[in-house]
Amino acid sequence: METVRQNVGATDAPGVRPCPECGTEVTLHAWYVTWCAACDWNVDPGAPDPERGRLAKVRRRLAARHGEQLAEEIERGGSGAGRGGADRSTALAFGLALLVHGVTAGLFLAAAVLIIGGWHTGIQPVLGVLLLVAVALLLPRPGRLPKGPPVLFRAEAPGLFGLIDEVGAAVGTTGVDAVVVDASVNAGVRTYGYRGRRVMFLGLGLWEILTPQERVALLGHELGHFANGDVRSSFVVHGALRSLVEWHSVLSSVKHDNIMDWFVNALTFLPRWAVYGLIHLLDGLSLRASQRAEYMADAGAARAGSSGAAVTLFDRLLVSEGVEAHLRRESMAAARAGGGSGGREVREAAERELWERLAARIGSVPENEYERLRRVSARRGHSVDDTHPPTHLRRRCLASADPRPALVVCDGPRAQVVAAELAPARALLARRVIRDHAG
Repeated sequence: METVRQNVGATDAPGVRPCPECGTEVTLHAWYVTWCAACDWNVDPGAPDPERGRLAKVRRRLAARHGEQLAEEIERGGSGAGRGGADRSTALAFGLALLVHGVTAGLFLAAAVLIIGGWHTGIQPVLGVLLLVAVALLLPRPGRLPKGPPVLFRAEAPGLFGLIDEVGAAVGTTGVDAVVVDASVNAGVRTYGYRGRRVMFLGLGLWEILTPQERVALLGHELGHFANGDVRSSFVVHGALRSLVEWHSVLSSVKHDNIMDWFVNALTFLPRWAVYGLIHLLDGLSLRASQRAEYMADAGAARAGSSGAAVTLFDRLLVSEGVEAHLRRESMAAARAGGGSGGREVREAAERELWERLAARIGSVPENEYERLRRVSARRGHSVDDTHPPTHLRRRCLASADPRPALVVCDGPRAQVVAAELAPARALLARRVIRDHAG
């Protein structure tokens, strides 16, 4: 397809021209693709990124098929739970995960028997200790709070945590123990520590381009994962996947520098590929249940922030590449300006204005471009990643459901309190984004 972009200089005023395919007038916008809504001329001028590897292609097709089936079930008024096959897949996933944990437990028991029962032999306790080391390597480890990004706790951000608590109550769960703020165009939740404390990740690249109600919807989606459960995130399945990844890492082949390396690689060849197959089997068995959890979390977004806010939240996800490109441009512009006189002042100004300029830039995206991106999303099957259903299906399910009013309202004063609590993290991350390139 032809790539047509307009650059009208200092003004963003749109113009018009006839579509070369059907003659319908099409709108010209500065910096955006020119396309025709009547015949889809030039709607998708860029080629999609190629899939990496055969397994990645299969996995993506499987994810798309599950996403379409679940969307149809939900639109017919079901919960997306499915019948028979889905339940069997979930049961098999748990069974396989328990088997993985059983192997680890068996190794531990064997080590105990060797150490205690064979103490008089001398060699058996040594073998037992080696098995204990193997068990220690293979055990799933609890998550940790990251050390790089700012981490907020309840005492330093009561307004933000109060909002999260209220959204949690709206979707049927509790709040979180910590909030990690970074510069990504993303958000997420998980547990950390042996006590299973909850942490939420807020990427300012996404948070700053949302309206207050879209932010509530985002919080509702993420907390919905705690409220509804997610097979892939459960300790049993997630822990088994992590154990299998550890096993595969331990069994990875080594360089063929000598005959011993050849012998070790030959010895671990079959176990290594068996573990690799188990990883993909467990991943595939839990994929449909994981996608169903995403649809249920989307319903939590609508319940907390309103259906309208949840729908427009998905439009913001479609411009994520634009967010990343804008942040790169800002940092590179500051780097170029930093080489001349007043370079320090230029960088500091760029840091102060980074998030406001990002919000203004994304806020200026015309509806015509959002519609184009929605059509491209449907053509390519765009998704956050291949564990998520296609974005256009998630948006369609929300848009076709009965409208929901917001259970949690984030009005002006409340939004200002939250913004003030996030201000130190915003300033620190803006400085990091700018200085990553400015040096």
